[in-house]
Amino acid sequence: MEMSPIPVVTVQTAPFEDQRPGTNGLRRKTAVFEGKKNYLQNYIQSVLSSIDLRDRQGCTMVVGSDGRYFSRAATEVIVQMAAANGIGRLVIGHNGLLSTPAVSCIIRKIKAIGGIILTASHNPGGPGGDFGIKFNVANGGPSSDTVMERIHQVSRTLEEYAICPDLRIDLSRLGRQEFDLENKFKPFRVEIVDSVEVYLQMLRNIFDFSAIKSLLSGPDQLKIHIDAMSGVTGPYVRRILCDELGAPANSAVNCVPLEDFGGRPPEPNLTYATSLVDAMKGGDFGFGAAFDADGDRYMILGENGFFVNPSDSVAIMAANLSAIPYFKQMGVRGFARSVATSTAIDRVAKAMKLALYETPTGWRYFGNLMDSGRCSLCGEESFGTGSDHIREKDGLWSVLVWLSIMAARKQGVEQIVREHWAKFGRNYFCRFDYEGLDPRAAFYLMRDLEAVISDKAFTNQKFSVGDHIYSVERADNFEYIDPVDGSVARNQGLRIVFNDATRLVFRMSGSGGGQGSIIRIYAESFERDPERHNRETQVVLGPLIAIALKISNIHERTGRRGPNVIT
Repeated sequence: MEMSPIPVVTVQTAPFEDQRPGTNGLRRKTAVFEGKKNYLQNYIQSVLSSIDLRDRQGCTMVVGSDGRYFSRAATEVIVQMAAANGIGRLVIGHNGLLSTPAVSCIIRKIKAIGGIILTASHNPGGPGGDFGIKFNVANGGPSSDTVMERIHQVSRTLEEYAICPDLRIDLSRLGRQEFDLENKFKPFRVEIVDSVEVYLQMLRNIFDFSAIKSLLSGPDQLKIHIDAMSGVTGPYVRRILCDELGAPANSAVNCVPLEDFGGRPPEPNLTYATSLVDAMKGGDFGFGAAFDADGDRYMILGENGFFVNPSDSVAIMAANLSAIPYFKQMGVRGFARSVATSTAIDRVAKAMKLALYETPTGWRYFGNLMDSGRCSLCGEESFGTGSDHIREKDGLWSVLVWLSIMAARKQGVEQIVREHWAKFGRNYFCRFDYEGLDPRAAFYLMRDLEAVISDKAFTNQKFSVGDHIYSVERADNFEYIDPVDGSVARNQGLRIVFNDATRLVFRMSGSGGGQGSIIRIYAESFERDPERHNRETQVVLGPLIAIALKISNIHERTGRRGPNVIT
């Protein structure tokens, strides 16, 4: 019996005032997306309508999620709306799962017009957690400011959305599914693909898998402990590190994606990845790593729990790219870091006579640099590193870089880090996060702090803390002029640079789940003397933090006694 075409339905709606996407797309409490009528549909329509109609008709898009609660229901709505809005083909990960790096990889490989990723990154999952929708563009990277503004403008005036409510797909069945729609000449196609395969093929072309396999399964086997934190990276870890590269199956834990990530925030840092930290402190493993929910962030630990600061991690990668076949073949063109990331990589760039770009926080700013051939490696202090192989930060790729360096140098994590410090000096670095602040209080705090540091009298001011004297060399509100297209990003963080390369940076972050504002304070101090490389980070940076607290009055103005998280 021949099936009748699926009807396309137009549904009347009203705009929401709070659908401006932030650095990582639109993030809200899950209950907002699930419970507010048309909230999800409005935003998806805004994303689809932001694509020019001529480009949208018959095009291909990628859809994936980190597996958090509400992802499957949201994926089904996206499929129904994509069909109704003229998208020709959707490529979706098996059971709806795709890591953020894998989405970027697939977009680039199949030349899709873009992709929708359902993730709130390291934010908690479950019905009481957070949910997010992120739109990546044709280069595989996050939306530019221009695209995000276009989405926001559509959302402000939206009066209707198009949907095929009778269209049903089976996310668990690999292969092609086709649907005939009313008033459409060509059938709408959905392809459910293996979540790992395309990404794995890419990694095979980047790394020397045989060298890593020898390290993980040879006679002098490196024992590793990998925590996928019940996020989407689990299947990738099992398939790539265990099945492909020979690590024992018990090397990897929490590899089944869970809708609530096992009840803990899927955030790979010393505060939340405590089971990994405890396992590494036992001394049985030589290498440990954890990943966030969508697989773009990572944390590295060495034997006995030796912590690798993310800013050091990207600098050490930069200094050792010769261990990676991809960079031997492609060459190394330059490095980039966010303004909040330590200047450790700057010293490597200078030694290698390569360009170093300082950008605002947000991976989208690296995309132009890589697309124009200016940048090969980039990183952020928030546990994200990547290269021009895709246009996203990439947690598992970063782990394979580290394993490649260890295989090439035949050294452990701590020895590699300490030799790097001995050669380039050590950048002591930490971050204080004040989360869930009253938005008005946070805004006025930052406004008043900018007024303080912008005063001419502030430059050359001296701060005395104990036996330390810090002289201000310059202070500003960071402004970035893109060297490729000349676009300007203002108000990207308040910077105070002291005369000994010591730095303070203050940022109000937009990556929360709609629960108040976040102010982050970053402190950095450079130490050349190897005799002084073994000091406690908080001891070294204590005087600098005291200055930050004094000039911002953050505790007095927010009623807080301290930060929520120290990294």
